[in-house]
Amino acid sequence: MREDLRARVRERWDDPVFWSAVVQVAKTVAAAVIAWMIATRVWHLPLSFLAPWAALLVVHSTVYRTFSEGARQVGGAVLGVLVAWAAGNLFGLGPTSVAVALLVGFAAGALPWLSGQGTAVAATAVVVLTTGFATDDTMLVHRLSDTAIGIATGLLVNLVVWPPLRARTAIAAMNALDDRIGELLGDIGDGLAAGCTREDVRGWIDRTRGLDQDVDQAWALVRQARESARMNPRRSAQALRNPQEWLLLLRRLEQAVAETRSMAETIDHGMDESGDWRSVFREAYVVLLRDAGRAITSADPVSILAVRDRLNDLVDRLGSEQPAPRLWPVYGALIINLRNIVDSMDEVAKANPLSQPPLPFARTGL
Repeated sequence: MREDLRARVRERWDDPVFWSAVVQVAKTVAAAVIAWMIATRVWHLPLSFLAPWAALLVVHSTVYRTFSEGARQVGGAVLGVLVAWAAGNLFGLGPTSVAVALLVGFAAGALPWLSGQGTAVAATAVVVLTTGFATDDTMLVHRLSDTAIGIATGLLVNLVVWPPLRARTAIAAMNALDDRIGELLGDIGDGLAAGCTREDVRGWIDRTRGLDQDVDQAWALVRQARESARMNPRRSAQALRNPQEWLLLLRRLEQAVAETRSMAETIDHGMDESGDWRSVFREAYVVLLRDAGRAITSADPVSILAVRDRLNDLVDRLGSEQPAPRLWPVYGALIINLRNIVDSMDEVAKANPLSQPPLPFARTGL
């Protein structure tokens, strides 16, 4: 029990997603608290809740998103302050002014440059209107000052304190994909050796669809990593702005998954004639599948290339048979599938494991 707990804790400790979330939460909390302290203890602004609120809106997962998404959110907060000031001056503090502030706030969300911010504008307007509203311009100045402090603090914290680079999550996703592809190839080989059923084959096809989702997720993480490098002052950000190696590897992984699904579908189509499969092909192909799966899982490019050479030998043996095997089209399709897989995974294996940047707050032992 204790060993399982230690393993789970260690896994979480080494989890890049977990650490990214920890750093982001810590930065957000720090920005909000600092903004509130500046507003209350330095500028002595009354009811300075807008300072931490604006800081929360500004601190995003990447520096680029801080300026793109944060700008819209902060614009919504500023507009909410102005709407509250206008509604209060026109109608005083009452049901009418609250209704007008809500209606205008929600309507503002329809504007292209404030898309999706209608609720934030309306909420900010109602909170400002109902907490210390005054008809003079002092309230407006104070509220805008609070917001400006929060914006400046959030931007400064996100730029200075460990500007996030989302490289670890993308690398972890890509490093895991080849293992799953290799495991599936090994399972297909075991299934062919044991005499697979249609249910087994459909299970393999479903697993390739799951791999497609994993590849899509890896693409999304790579896009996020590239975004995290935009406008990021860290020196290591430059290499992430156009990670050509990652893009090439993901395309190869996509190809390998597609070929694996095609292989499973070819096996499915040939199930009715499986009794006619010659042992010279089945036995050799099963060994090649298993060896390819192990080589891909262990990221061994030498063994992957050896599988390709043995595939060529199998083709020569089958081609010399007279008469030609009746299922030669099926054999050929399966051979092409496996050859394309090993060709795709060769470069992936050479690059695996992709080097990881150090974890924030990392330490040895646990």
